[in-house]
Amino acid sequence: QVQVVESGGGLVQAGGSLRVSCAASGIIFSVNDMGWYRQAPGKQRELVAIIASGGNTYYLDSVKGRFAISRDNAKNTVYLQMNSLKPEDTAVYYCNTVPRRRNYWGQGTQVTVSS
Repeated sequence: QVQVVESGGGLVQAGGSLRVSCAASGIIFSVNDMGWYRQAPGKQRELVAIIASGGNTYYLDSVKGRFAISRDNAKNTVYLQMNSLKPEDTAVYYCNTVPRRRNYWGQGTQVTVSS
């Protein structure tokens, strides 16, 4: 049974930093490309960052230079370090494989950036 648990969100002022984490079980984590997705109120869920199984990373243009995705295969965990946060980064953040799988969604972690 697949279980994905995101954590580390919170309330931060604009310009601040947060690191969110995602622990996955029930999948062969190391062979999967992993991604962080986010969904803001009234908007569609979007893919923010990808880390390939080999370690290459890719970012949504609006977060390039501010966010950094990393993974620890020994812990089946993927991280997203978010710096210079902006109010428009406010969303629920989720992790999933890339491409995403319907039954891999966790509950997400709320990130709120105040201006």
